[in-house]
Amino acid sequence: MTTTEGVPAVPVRVCAVLVEGGELCLIRRERPAGAQYSLPGGLLHADEQVPAGLARELREELGLDVAALPEPPRLIRVQDQVTTRPGRPGTFRRLHLIHLVTVPHEMRAAFPAAELDAEDGTRVVWVPLAEAAGLHLYPAAGPVLLDPAGSGVLLPPLTDLTYAWR
Repeated sequence: MTTTEGVPAVPVRVCAVLVEGGELCLIRRERPAGAQYSLPGGLLHADEQVPAGLARELREELGLDVAALPEPPRLIRVQDQVTTRPGRPGTFRRLHLIHLVTVPHEMRAAFPAAELDAEDGTRVVWVPLAEAAGLHLYPAAGPVLLDPAGSGVLLPPLTDLTYAWR
């Protein structure tokens, strides 16, 4: 289902669990209530295919060439989001498509220290998987980080009862 402008009625966000050496790559944003961590990624453009959108987002944010990876990204989880956001009217909707990407050590070494397309110097950090699973993470995929290939594709939905914006 799409709107009259050809934009999906529910925006789709592609993102990646980027792992190397037991650590996970995250985007760290400083917020008044504490750090907000997110999986690298972003919204699909109208008529953009999922693999192309994920490749674009990872290139824009991290300079990562998905085509140069030894294995392509693999969809591992889906999470529906229906929340409200402080200071914004109405419902905030997203469908998160979470992919697993194994990054070779030599490619990780070339990752930037700050998100390339952010104007605020948002940091790119590598965090041990066990630590990352307990962080305030967007989307709320923390529990599956320790077993990214585990059973069940659909995560519990993100709602105002299960997630608090920072």
